[in-house]
Amino acid sequence: MTEQAPPETGAAHVAGQVTFLVCVADDGHSEVAARFAALRAKNSGGQVALLHVMQPPEFQHWAAVGELMRQETREEAEALLNAIGAKVEEVTGEPPSVTVREGGIGDEILGHIGENEAINLLVVGAAPPDQGHGSLISWLAGQLAGQLNIPLVVVPGNLDEQQLQDLT
Repeated sequence: MTEQAPPETGAAHVAGQVTFLVCVADDGHSEVAARFAALRAKNSGGQVALLHVMQPPEFQHWAAVGELMRQETREEAEALLNAIGAKVEEVTGEPPSVTVREGGIGDEILGHIGENEAINLLVVGAAPPDQGHGSLISWLAGQLAGQLNIPLVVVPGNLDEQQLQDLT
């Protein structure tokens, strides 16, 4: 799979068709969130869109080095999206749309949702409590949730396959 423009770009919501936008990072809980969204999409006739937000490289002293870092980060993001996208396609039978954006995570999530009216749910994976992560979830709950015009679904990253099947 390669990076694709999301098919829902500029499209309005179609009644009965739900698009789940999954924010993907290189962690296990993103995979659980993507599996949740894929199972829900399969069971509801919906679609899955994957979004990865790259943070701009902080090393800007030499432009060539900064550009090389950006390219390597993009290649890693595309590989990640391809791997998770293949798993989504196994479940749904359809490839998800995939998007890589660069910038502040909150701004890029809101921008992507604002540009894609067909997105109906934002799905994020939450790290299990023992991993000590959760800055994205805290930020989403505290800052972004008030600006969202779609539901935010937080999927615990420690759900097993049976729990996912039961929930979807």
